[in-house]
Amino acid sequence: MQGAYLIGILVMVVSWLVGQQLRSRFAKYSKTPLMNGMSGREIAERMLLDHGINNVRVISVPGQLTDHYNPANRTVNLSEAVYSQRNAAAAAVAAHEVGHAVQHASAYKWLEMRSKLVPVVSVTSSLVQWVLLGGILLINTFPQLLLFGIVLFAMTTLFSIITLPVEYDASNRALAWMKQRHVVTSGELAMSTDALKWAARTYLVAAIGSIGTLMYYVMMYMGRRD
Repeated sequence: MQGAYLIGILVMVVSWLVGQQLRSRFAKYSKTPLMNGMSGREIAERMLLDHGINNVRVISVPGQLTDHYNPANRTVNLSEAVYSQRNAAAAAVAAHEVGHAVQHASAYKWLEMRSKLVPVVSVTSSLVQWVLLGGILLINTFPQLLLFGIVLFAMTTLFSIITLPVEYDASNRALAWMKQRHVVTSGELAMSTDALKWAARTYLVAAIGSIGTLMYYVMMYMGRRD
């Protein structure tokens, strides 16, 4: 169990460092007004229009870093700051979220896979820690419980892995559109690229941490069986 804690602590530290860099970049780029004067909402709506998508709404949601695309009701949800502000950071986030809408419209296979896993992961994530704890406590008398916990945790790990191509592809689509349509200047594009790069790294760290933890539990199960 100590191994899992060590992996968890390491991931938390790395995640914190990456998160600090992400917040620092966004704070810096939020102070850079766009030359075109467009808000995050206007950026999102223009990108949707350019891709021929007319059945997706752009709405504002409360909070910070709450930006997301909801395929269920086809809405691009932008945090209040991103929705209304007119800077390089807001443009990057808005275009990225529309990138997910473009993925949805084009039936991007990785997004479809992730969407199918959402209801499964929502259930397993609430059970997995208790099943794993029980499995560790009962490893000598009921090892099947730990194996069941490993299967549950594997589902969340798979979700983290599948999320990587989804997030990276959405950023690539956003940046390609911004460049092709000359929505931003070269300097603003470089800022948007850097901001999205650090955002993607948060998902990468989470996936690596999940894989490491899963391998630890697998080795524990295999070792105890021997």
